[in-house]
Amino acid sequence: MAPGILTTKPRSAPSGASDFTELAAIVRGSGLMRRRYGYYWTKLIAVPVVLAAAILAFIWIGDTWWQLFTAAGFAILFTQIAFLGHDAAHRQIFVSGRWNDWTTLVIADLVVGLSYGWWRHKHTRHHANPNKIDADPDIDLPVISFTPQQVSSRRSPVARWLVGHQGVFFFPILLLEGLSLHASSVRRMFQRDHLDRRWVEIGFLSLRLAGFVTLVFIVLSPGIAAVFLAVQLGLFGVYMGMAFAPNHKGMPLVPNDAKLDFLSRQVLMSRNVRGTWIVDVAMGGLNYQIEHHLFPSMPRPHLRRAAPLVAEYCRNKGVTYTATGLWESYGIVVRYINRVGLGERDPFECPLVAQRSAI
Repeated sequence: MAPGILTTKPRSAPSGASDFTELAAIVRGSGLMRRRYGYYWTKLIAVPVVLAAAILAFIWIGDTWWQLFTAAGFAILFTQIAFLGHDAAHRQIFVSGRWNDWTTLVIADLVVGLSYGWWRHKHTRHHANPNKIDADPDIDLPVISFTPQQVSSRRSPVARWLVGHQGVFFFPILLLEGLSLHASSVRRMFQRDHLDRRWVEIGFLSLRLAGFVTLVFIVLSPGIAAVFLAVQLGLFGVYMGMAFAPNHKGMPLVPNDAKLDFLSRQVLMSRNVRGTWIVDVAMGGLNYQIEHHLFPSMPRPHLRRAAPLVAEYCRNKGVTYTATGLWESYGIVVRYINRVGLGERDPFECPLVAQRSAI
């Protein structure tokens, strides 16, 4: 392992494994892995009600530029619903894997317009190897570079200039993220790789994407409809990106051949975002990224309670537990990727030294 990649010396696998086993026993003993059926059924019932109300309001308002505010509302609504799909995909809602799968299929494909199969394939690899080079798909993006190798692969002058200013362009680039997510979902439907329930996903995605666009163009004149969709997709991408970016970006990168125990691998590469319940709601619980990576099936309402237990345990074991404020986390992310793009950043230089706001 490259020197300086971690401020905490990795433990041997047996020690790390036993440490996590001990932590898991503490968490389970505190009742934090119990299902929260009331919480989730309330949300599941609210989704069709709120969505129907939003569509009826959209139709009632009619053909006017005021609908751009409605577009922003749909962007927020679809992101919040996507957070619920994320919970179901991680088996947080039901004991039955089948119930969770179908709940995610309906939420992700039919309501939000994202392929559950595409997301699961990508997200499973991320959870297994967060920030691991050539293993984590979340640090292998077409428009953002996280390593010198990725920077050097940009050959054209325009691409190199964009990479050199990628910190500045990070948030504007997110305006295209919504379109990219939909496009990746559709592309996955027609790849030859194995995909469970392919035809169900094709049907749900087709109904959602074609149906929503058709509705928009029926209610709005062509010019307003085009701008409406651009605003809705753009803000959806920005919201999704701002919810996921603080979690790992700017945390240590791990060489592909590195061997870390489970506790170190999940805690040292993740960042929590401190805040009130408003931050919890706005980020769909993703602000408790450390707890989520350690216990992916923990129901979202328990993450806030689990965080102090995990932080104290990590402190006692000498494992750095990182938490920052929301705006501070965005600053860290932007400065990090900008320095990588300018060739000033060794990806193995641990940013935890500069982030000693750990709990």
